[in-house]
Amino acid sequence: MTVSSHRNVLKLLTLGLIFHVVFIASVFDCYFTSPVVHGMLPRRAGSGEAKRVVLIVGDGLRADLLFGVNAFSFIPSSPKIVAPYLRDIIQTRGAFGLSHTRVPTESRPGHVAIIGGMYEDVSAVTKGWKTNPVHFDSIFNQSSHTFSFGSPDILPMFSQGATPGKVDTWSYDEEDEDFTKDATALDTWVLDQLQTLFQNASSNDLLDSELRADKVVFFLHLLGLDTTGHSYRPHSKEYMNNIQVVDRIVQQTEELFSDFYHDEETSFVFTADHGMSKIGNHGDGDPDNTRTPLIAWGRGIRGPMPDIIPSSHDEYSRLWQLDDFLRRDVEQADIAPLMAALLGINYPVNSVGILPDADPTRPGYLLPREGESALAQLALANAESILEHYRVKHGASQMRHLASLSITSWLVESKAVQTILYKAFEPLEEVTQDGKPSRVSWLSKIERLISDGGWFEARRETAELIKVTLQGLRYLETYNRVLIRTIVVIAYLGWSAYASLSIFPPPAPLVSDRQRTVVILATTTILATFWALFAAERAPWTFYVYVTFPCYFWQQFALRGVPIVVQQFKSKDRRGPFVIRVLLHLVIVVVVLQCMVAAYTHRSLWSIGFVVMGILWPYASWPSHVRSQHPRLLLSWMSSCLVTSIFPLLSVNKREDLYMIMCGGAMIIIVAAGCTRLALNGAPKAAKLSEITQVLFILLAMTITASSVKSLQAKQGLSIINQSSAWLILAVSSAFPFISKAQHSTPTSRIISLFLGFGVCFVILSISVEGLFYAAFTCNLLLWIEVETIVQSTRARAASQNQGYEFHTDHIRIALFFLFFVQVAFFGTGNVASISSFYLEPVYRLVPIFNPFLMAALLIFKIVAPYVILSAVFATLNARLHLPPFSLFLVALTLTDGMTMTFFLNVTDTGSWLEIGQSISFFCITSLLLVWSAGICTAGEYLMVDTLVSHRSTDSHKLE
Repeated sequence: MTVSSHRNVLKLLTLGLIFHVVFIASVFDCYFTSPVVHGMLPRRAGSGEAKRVVLIVGDGLRADLLFGVNAFSFIPSSPKIVAPYLRDIIQTRGAFGLSHTRVPTESRPGHVAIIGGMYEDVSAVTKGWKTNPVHFDSIFNQSSHTFSFGSPDILPMFSQGATPGKVDTWSYDEEDEDFTKDATALDTWVLDQLQTLFQNASSNDLLDSELRADKVVFFLHLLGLDTTGHSYRPHSKEYMNNIQVVDRIVQQTEELFSDFYHDEETSFVFTADHGMSKIGNHGDGDPDNTRTPLIAWGRGIRGPMPDIIPSSHDEYSRLWQLDDFLRRDVEQADIAPLMAALLGINYPVNSVGILPDADPTRPGYLLPREGESALAQLALANAESILEHYRVKHGASQMRHLASLSITSWLVESKAVQTILYKAFEPLEEVTQDGKPSRVSWLSKIERLISDGGWFEARRETAELIKVTLQGLRYLETYNRVLIRTIVVIAYLGWSAYASLSIFPPPAPLVSDRQRTVVILATTTILATFWALFAAERAPWTFYVYVTFPCYFWQQFALRGVPIVVQQFKSKDRRGPFVIRVLLHLVIVVVVLQCMVAAYTHRSLWSIGFVVMGILWPYASWPSHVRSQHPRLLLSWMSSCLVTSIFPLLSVNKREDLYMIMCGGAMIIIVAAGCTRLALNGAPKAAKLSEITQVLFILLAMTITASSVKSLQAKQGLSIINQSSAWLILAVSSAFPFISKAQHSTPTSRIISLFLGFGVCFVILSISVEGLFYAAFTCNLLLWIEVETIVQSTRARAASQNQGYEFHTDHIRIALFFLFFVQVAFFGTGNVASISSFYLEPVYRLVPIFNPFLMAALLIFKIVAPYVILSAVFATLNARLHLPPFSLFLVALTLTDGMTMTFFLNVTDTGSWLEIGQSISFFCITSLLLVWSAGICTAGEYLMVDTLVSHRSTDSHKLE
């Protein structure tokens, strides 16, 4: 490869990486924009029913395991009712239902919804657990004072940004969040601090007056369930015991308030921020993650009500044996306006939650002293609060004062002001006979109904207004969706067209100077037009970037690619075959890529892919003499494909299995020994000693892992010796292939060194069969090199005589095989296309204390390991076929975005939260995998550079 061509490849890879990383953000700009705006006027939620509200959040509590009867029947001596006190509240003096969360089902967005009444955009979960990426209003900020107790990962979110001195926090140290210890201690600590607070009030007059003031909030964050669920999974004795502890804490908390205040002016709200999947994770839209319990009781709460017809229960809740009682479901953001109404404070200005009692046809939670009239007024204030969001986002054309509605409108940065040729949301903006927008007339109608005593009809109209207003908000938030989607699709197609230029020879002749000028002028004009449009609309800076990429890609294709196509069509004798060949290969590529898309939800398709590669391909495509002359290779290839095809069929719900972990470690050693025997035959002594050292690392990792697993399973904690040793071996073993001075005589020897180096990762960080997959996958890749070398031998020898790269249609198949292996490297280890599919048990062998970023880094490291092998294999295959570096990868790079574009168009923000969560996960995972494959293949060429140079030199001498 010449210096010039090397620079061109490097430029293409760098541009491709930047392009794909930037366009991952496009899914959030298109589908999930931040809901936070400023400038709304607050609306007060009535005069209040209670003096104080106690919010208790059981972090990670599943609704079915709290409400269920015999929910833990598989555990010997388990109680029929795991939370008797909370169940008694439901049956005698409280209201209950489900609180439906949204993705991502993480602690931060869950608490923001409960306390702020708003849903953050999905990307906010990547911006930190403890601090606010954006400032938003909350129940705490609107209260007279808030006393909060719990995790240091949650409490600072609401104390920072609130009115100074209004929110007091008591939290334990981060080191106390130890996954190897009894997490119930975190919950009892919260109760102890609350008890201490009340005791201190007896000697502190200022504290006593703050506690006894009106409109006070107490927040008890109980993290134990989340920690226990991660460590032992929800269907465990430990999780059951933690629910019992929480139940007792709720009882003792109510007793503390009764003893301190000696009144009945306290309202209690018990809920969870998110649930927990069967494997002890959360984050995606799994129903077990999105369904959380909600129980309210005390002052201002309507007590138990008989079920209605049709029943409020479904198959999910019939197992709870609470069919006689009305189940009152809410969206998670609806809890905030409920608490605001109980206290009589302002609705949080950023809240889009709907008061559960706004709709008169659906019994809610409130039982106000003033009856139906108070409910109508509360609902109207709720509608006005949400309408403020719409008004700020939509904007107004001039300053005016609507005295009759007590609503001030002002000029703001909004869609109506910023957007050229803006089309308003007609249900709220249609001008009525009195010359006012329909939303204004709607509010006036509701106020007249209330003043005339038509409270039921007023609530019905209010509920409809809220529904339409939320639709208007969605209309404004998705106003630019079609534009962004179009730009993104054109950009991905443009990238494929631009990348294809690297695999075809430059046309002769090139475009004329006049044609070049026209193309450059046209693309520059288009780009300038869009930039001017975005500037006029004050669009985000990302919009400018999104439109720049496709303009550049298509400009380059018009200058360099179109002449190639024209050249082919000008040849009359080749016109027909050229078109047919292009269409045929295009259909094949699209079908294969769409099969990979379908395999994200149907894992068995990965296994079918291995069967096609292992059995159908050899008999349909290999020359007959290859099969007859290499029967052992054929049998090995078929066996390897069939064995590797087993892993995608295995259940993704795994439990820690020490025996399988040890089998995986042993198999890694066996595979390395078998390959080493061939690869190191006649190799220097230093290379053999290097391999023996790496095998010893595997054996040490197996010994330490066995000890750690037994200790953690026995709840004896993780010894500092095991933890330090595991870290040391993982670090040294992973770095060893890169720092070892041993000279590798063959590419296979180098690959085995990398295989053993990262094999330690698949011992220490494995939960079950991952090590076995790693060994089978590597064998399959090594055999792929041999198979392709023999099948392509004639073409490879011809290409070796050529200084440049000549594209062959068979390279498309090799590129598709590579993309298949890119996906299987992720899915084969038991992962699914979900952001919460990763098991945490193995991570505790290294990080027993809660550290989300370090834990995530270890999980990513485990995901990366197979790609190191894949990159080295692909670089080796490229060399064995006597092709210039990166040649085959450039073909793959041209095809990658067939999957990405499909997943982008399939992203949805409607439907079930499972569908929404999966659609986001699919797009992000496939984008990141393709970005990573580009980077890792670049690294692969450099990892193998010395060995491949030597190998190419040897082959050249043979040819001479």
